[in-house]
Amino acid sequence: MSDDPHAYLEQAWNELTGPGGSFEIEQVKLRGTEIRSYRTAPGSMRDVWLASRAHGERGYLVYEQDRWSYDQAHGEVASIAAWLADQGVGPGDRVALAMRNYPEWMLVYWAAVSMGATAMGMNAWWTGPEMVQALAEAAPRVLFSDRERLERLEPHLGELPAMQRVGVRVPEPLADGVVPYAAVRAHAPLLPDVRPDPDSDACIFYTSGTTGGPKGARLTHRGCVANLWSILFWGAVQARARELAGDSPPPPAPGGGAQLVSLVTTPLFHVTANNCVAQMMTLSGGKLVLMYRWDAGRALELIERERVTNLTGVPTMVRELLAHPELDAHDTSSLKMLGGGGAPFQPDLVDKVEGRRGSARANTGYGLTETSGIITTIAADYLVDRPQSVGRVMPCFEARVVDDAGRDVAPGAAGELLVRGAQVIAGYLERPEATAEAIRDGWLHTGDVARIDAQGFVYIVDRIKDMVLRGGENVYCSEVEAAIFEHPGVAECAVFGVPDERLGEEIGAAVVPHGGHSLTADALRAHCAERLAAHKIPRHIWLRDQALPRNANGKFLKRKLRAQLDPADAS
Repeated sequence: MSDDPHAYLEQAWNELTGPGGSFEIEQVKLRGTEIRSYRTAPGSMRDVWLASRAHGERGYLVYEQDRWSYDQAHGEVASIAAWLADQGVGPGDRVALAMRNYPEWMLVYWAAVSMGATAMGMNAWWTGPEMVQALAEAAPRVLFSDRERLERLEPHLGELPAMQRVGVRVPEPLADGVVPYAAVRAHAPLLPDVRPDPDSDACIFYTSGTTGGPKGARLTHRGCVANLWSILFWGAVQARARELAGDSPPPPAPGGGAQLVSLVTTPLFHVTANNCVAQMMTLSGGKLVLMYRWDAGRALELIERERVTNLTGVPTMVRELLAHPELDAHDTSSLKMLGGGGAPFQPDLVDKVEGRRGSARANTGYGLTETSGIITTIAADYLVDRPQSVGRVMPCFEARVVDDAGRDVAPGAAGELLVRGAQVIAGYLERPEATAEAIRDGWLHTGDVARIDAQGFVYIVDRIKDMVLRGGENVYCSEVEAAIFEHPGVAECAVFGVPDERLGEEIGAAVVPHGGHSLTADALRAHCAERLAAHKIPRHIWLRDQALPRNANGKFLKRKLRAQLDPADAS
């Protein structure tokens, strides 16, 4: 690239978002606040789905040996929507999904949002009582569920709100009152002719609950569409910046070139897999390859078989893929992008991705359920230049960094990141107090400590609640984790605070070594001492031979670790 690639990026950014640009920004009055929105974006997720009809016979969904083309998917979505309408489901009603990453998940989702109903994504790991609580709160008209989830609900049928239950991939005979999905699929296809309000709820996704109980986030059509436009924008601005620098020809027309193929590695009831991967692939005519569960060895097989171009998961998944003993036994030359979000994508992992032979480039970003997807993103040369950054804030957001009193901090200083814009949720379902706490004057309080450099690149320092206060010094867990991950013998690592009578908190680290590596706590401390100040070196280290506990989206559950691990057992 040019000697000053960021100058070209800035020029391209202004061209694309300015008057007449493909991603022109306008001010919109929303929920009493002026916010930034994309003037050129479609009005609803229904419009996004209908646009995908143009992809015709292209392959769309793959699960094991089952395959759908776009034409087949559109026919099935219309049948689901017509069946739902016959059950009395209309705009504003809720349709719940409780199942693994089966293709039917996406088909029901598109049917619901395309008829103005709200898709309610339920965490597939929830227990029966947790499912009952969410269903009672949301009161959906219909629940689509696989066998595992139906069985969990069976002892609680008397506690459920009145609703239809549909069994997906459930063998006959079905329980009383459960409609077979085959009957829904066989319904005459007719997509109801509705025009969803851009600011109505498209879906309800539950926050992961790593720092508290899960809350139902109300994602709007405007927010979901804006997230897609933000992802498209990042691709377009990079291409335009390269063009301005004379480093590449203009990008091909939309739909040109080989089909993108994405391996879906995280649950569809979260924004990473659904909003950022599945919806983007659908809009661009890509193919989605679904897995029963994450397994790095199986992922390698699917990458080779389906010629996967994109893989996005939590960073641990990328680590597991690159460290897999059968990596070189599989043809992974189709990969163009290896990315991760939901947790820090450590600099050493950027090096590992970029150091692999082939054309795969590293990609990461930062976002929340509460922002319908990404807030920032960064990839390729920009990420190599700034491996600790999560990228620039997307155009439909304003961003501030504030201190504990809510005052803007000095440029480059760390504080809580606040954002406002089209992608921010309408609030939490039936939680007005939680909504008022999280969103004030339109500004979403992310709960993350960040800093923004002079060129607008964001660096996430840590979660506020995960930050360790050791003897009056703030220690950011992500910094310690990044240092530990530089050790070649470390497969997994989670850093957190441990109560300490003298200092208030001390640093604790749970570490899983790579197979075949012999690690000691003292060796890890010596490794950290070369990279960190003395007060940041973990005092408590647990070396484990079992994988660290994770939530459904692959994030390490630090609260659970803290509860499980006894400081007396640490080294």
